[in-house]
Formats: sequence, structure tokens, C-alpha cells
Amino acid sequence: MVEPVGITNLPNQRYKIISKQGATFTLMVAGESGLGKTTFINTLFQTNLKPHLDSSERHNKFTTPHQTVDIDIIRAMLEEKNFKIRLNIIDTPGFGNNVNNHDSWTPIIDFIDDQHENYMKQEQQPNRDEKKDLRVHACLYFIRPTGHSLKPLDIEIMKRLSSRVNLIPVIAKSDCLNPTELENFKGRIRDIIESQDINIYTPPLDLDDPASAEHSKQLIESMPFAIIGSEQEYEISKGNFVKGRKYPWGFVEVENENHCDFKKLRSLLLRTNMLDLILSTNETHFETFRSLKLGNDENNDEIINEQGEIIKKSSIKKPRRFHNPKFKEEEDALKKYFTEQVKAEEQRFRQWESNIVNERNRLNQDLEDLQGKLKTLEDQVKKLQLSKR
Repeated sequence: MVEPVGITNLPNQRYKIISKQGATFTLMVAGESGLGKTTFINTLFQTNLKPHLDSSERHNKFTTPHQTVDIDIIRAMLEEKNFKIRLNIIDTPGFGNNVNNHDSWTPIIDFIDDQHENYMKQEQQPNRDEKKDLRVHACLYFIRPTGHSLKPLDIEIMKRLSSRVNLIPVIAKSDCLNPTELENFKGRIRDIIESQDINIYTPPLDLDDPASAEHSKQLIESMPFAIIGSEQEYEISKGNFVKGRKYPWGFVEVENENHCDFKKLRSLLLRTNMLDLILSTNETHFETFRSLKLGNDENNDEIINEQGEIIKKSSIKKPRRFHNPKFKEEEDALKKYFTEQVKAEEQRFRQWESNIVNERNRLNQDLEDLQGKLKTLEDQVKKLQLSKR
């Protein structure tokens, strides 16, 4: 019998290293105010990470004129079975509170882009031992349970987020809808996501593991997740306490899959797909931002090819360049504004030309009337002269 060389022990070594280092996970919650984002965060991690606003603070916060979107960063260290995770929660209070929410998503988009840029700058430094990483690994976008359709504001911000981060749409306070209304609402949201070309995070299917593939399939079919949050515990049987909400018509359990998709969303974020969310951020979104950023850098005219030779960028036939999404959106907005201004000016000149034509026609008509009256007067003068003879 051949004695094993020991390479199968590598996963155990890797596990010890990861257990000692821990992990960092950054979660962003976005959506209109009053959808239970704070309650969901505290329910998800089973601790009071973020305090609730009292009635006076909530009133002042929600009625401030010309309010802008703030970025709140909540940091915590969670430990479970001797494994530590550095948790960052990015909250976006104030989003969607104004009457005019045009460009209200700009602080959120800028924050995500700035974190990618800050991390890229840290990688270019000589000392990279202690890098501060606030790149968003997953963004939960909370949708109001209207039961009808997505608002234009929701569509716009989801389109912009989907190109920068792992976007996961959730229906907040889903107990406001009955099962039929909820299923129809989910269908409408899926149709809009597909028609508007919004890229949402899709768990990978591991075909080598049937159980894992089936679980991933269930997660995909449940999107957008319908969730209920509650920090209140109720005793449903002797010694059995569960979190939920109590109504005159019955009791809703947070972790009951027949009532909502909270357990599935928690599994996606923390139990089965956290590493994939982190890798997807590093390998897809950050690399896309990095390549676009470096592709737009015109200051350095020298590059190193695969053979290690230094060559000039100007001597290379440049392929079609993709623009940074942030600046591409600004460019599209300026083009749209310019087009609208040109159309408005053309319409104004057409109206001005029409007014001139109408005024010319009126003056010609007045001239014809005066000529007719003059001719009549001349005829009358001739008659009077003939009558005097």
C-alpha cells in the first residue's frame, strides 16, 4: 500500500489560516425610508446593531426640507464557534423622502465607486499589509409592498446599482399582501427586471452536488425575496419562543418558510453564498472598475507586454474602449439635456415663424380691406362730380 504524501491535508491548513484571520463582509441596505431596514438588520444578525429612531427623531428626519441621502456605516465584530467576521453595514437613510427625487441616488452610487477607487489606490502603495476594504459585497434593495409594480425611482436606482454591486431585491413588509397578491407582485417585478435588463445576483449552480444545486434553484425561484422583520419574540408553545408579528387574525413567524423568505435570504447572505458574494465583488465588479479606470488613464504612455518589453501605448492599435459607468451616465445626461434644449429652441423658432406668417397674413388682409374702401370712396367721388354737372 502506497503511503499518501499528505496533500489532502491542505484544506485543513487553509481552514486554520482562515479561522485565524477571520473574514470581512460588507452589506448595503437601500430603499425608501420606513420599509423596516433597521429591523431587518437587527433580526438578521440577532443583535441590536442599529438603534431605532424615536418618534420625534423620525418626524424630524423625515420632514427635513431638501433632505439628501446620508451614508451610515455600522461596524461590528461577530463571532460564532470561534470564527470572527468583521461586519460592515452600509445604510442609506433619506433615500426617496423628497417630493423631487431626481439624482437622489447619486450619493449611493458615488459611495460604491469611491470604495472601489480607494481600494485600487491602496493596492498601488508599497505597503499593502493593512488595507481598509469597504467594497460592498451585496446590496439589498427594499421594495415597497404596493402589489402593483415597481416605481420609476426603483427601476432607475436598481439599473445603476446592478452594474456596480451584487444586487438582491427584496419585498419589505410582505405580510401586507396575501399569498396570491404576493406571487403576482413577484411576477411583475421579475418581468420588469428582465425587460429593463437589470442584473441581479444569481447563486451559482453546483451540478456536482445535487443538494446544493437544488438549494440554489430554490433561492433563484424565490427572488425577489419576500421578507418580514421583527425583534419581538412570542411564546407559541410552552418554552418555545419565536420571532414574529401578532395580528388579530393570527401570528406571522419570521423564520417560517410558509410565511416569508427570510430563512432563504439569510442562507444566501450568510450560510451558503457569502464567499461567492465576496469573490464576485473581487473578481467581477472590482476588476471591471479597475480595468475601466486604468483604461481611461492617459497619463502613463508606457505599458509592459507579455514578453516583458516596455512599449508605447500610442504604437498600439487601441480597441473599442468602454467608459466608466459613472462618467458614461453623466455624459448621457448631458447629451439628453442638450437634445432637449435643441428641441425646445426649434419649437420656439417654429412658433415664432408661425406668428410672423400669421401677422403677415393679417396685415395683407387689412391692406386689401383698405384698398377696397379706397376704391369705394373713389367711385363715390366720381358719382358726386357727375351729379354736379
